[in-house]
Amino acid sequence: MISAFVNSFKIPELRNRLLFTLGILAICRLGAAIPVPGVDASVLSDYFAQVIEKQKSGNIIGMLNIFSGGAIENCAVFSLNVMPYITASIIFQLLTAVVPTLQKVAKEEGGRQKINQYTRYATVIICLFQSYLLAINFENPGTIFKGIDGEIVRTPGILFRITTMITLTTGTMFMMWLGERITEKGIGQGVSLLIAGNILARFPSAIHNGFTLYMDPTRNFNPVHLLLFVGFFFGVIGAVVVITQAVRKITVQHAQRMVGRKIAPGGQTFLPLRVNYSGVMPIIFASAILMFPNMIQTMVKSDFVHLLLNWVAFGSPGHMVVYAIMVFFFSYFWVATVFNPIEIADNLKKYSAYIPGVRPGKPTAEFLDYTMIRLTFAGATALTIVAIIPDSLYGLMKIDYSVASFFGGTSLLIVVGVLLDTLRQVETHLITRNYEGFLSKGKIRGRSRL
Repeated sequence: MISAFVNSFKIPELRNRLLFTLGILAICRLGAAIPVPGVDASVLSDYFAQVIEKQKSGNIIGMLNIFSGGAIENCAVFSLNVMPYITASIIFQLLTAVVPTLQKVAKEEGGRQKINQYTRYATVIICLFQSYLLAINFENPGTIFKGIDGEIVRTPGILFRITTMITLTTGTMFMMWLGERITEKGIGQGVSLLIAGNILARFPSAIHNGFTLYMDPTRNFNPVHLLLFVGFFFGVIGAVVVITQAVRKITVQHAQRMVGRKIAPGGQTFLPLRVNYSGVMPIIFASAILMFPNMIQTMVKSDFVHLLLNWVAFGSPGHMVVYAIMVFFFSYFWVATVFNPIEIADNLKKYSAYIPGVRPGKPTAEFLDYTMIRLTFAGATALTIVAIIPDSLYGLMKIDYSVASFFGGTSLLIVVGVLLDTLRQVETHLITRNYEGFLSKGKIRGRSRL
């Protein structure tokens, strides 16, 4: 693997792409440290330090801070990160699957560019709304930043809110543009790589907090606990890799057919169906929905509603139960929305392909639907277990969420998925230029001796 990294910088094109990507990531880290005009970032930084030290229930904000790479902690111009763009993309992906008009637009020539343009417009609207809410919470920090000492905003008012809305919206759109530049001129999928970079930026802090937790005399930790903790960490990473990479290969037989004046020979290929077809989307949906109780609780005065919302509050057993049910449900919901067995069956029939033992047309669609339902059950179960690991460690063992978040959930799934995809692209560049890849050691030498 070390030789593969060294070889990556021997290829001029790949070296330029890697350096360009690293430069963009450095710019994003710089933007996560520049505060919004008119705020006192030191007050919020001290608050986050107190939350980490005392492990208060405000860790829902700590979770958002992890995804922004510490930008919220600094009241930075990149506080919203690219999450509004991700939200808009998910919305239009779902709408394209269920709204006939958008389906028609997507299938037209240049239709995908139109959908992307609509997504950008929606991103601006979401940014303005979220930045306005964040500006209000900066002015009134007791709403979500409970227990904070001092004032974040020096001169609150309409001028500050407008400035914050413009600054944060511009920061998100700039990050979105940087992500597109990485996809075009760098290596990896740009927007996903920016999110993974922000998460990994908090990894050194998580290691420090974990070591501080281990040294806490009140917990009576010993070296055996530390070894079990490290082993569990690598075990979860291995499980996430298996879940991400696992596929069911459906054999597809191609019959001979006429292409122009020639006969295209038949053959056998595979239709890969991913076990975790929905990826990290169910966790994102469930997390987004369960953020609303914290917001509603500050606006509703009813004791019964407060009791009900406290039952699903972040870190409580009720929250973990509801969270697990929602992740499992949204795994099936995403597959039902995105996976279209009828379209796949029609395409197979169109190109004279069939699944051995299954008749073309409707029987093929039913076979694919039944197979995907069984695969989704396995994938949804595994995804649910991985998703609730951070909440379990935080709620039951009182481990700080900045540490627990790297043992599962959205953070680990995003980082593993993005790194695997990036390494796959780097390996493609290496293999096409007769270098050994990360997972193909020895194959190039064997081919050179033939």
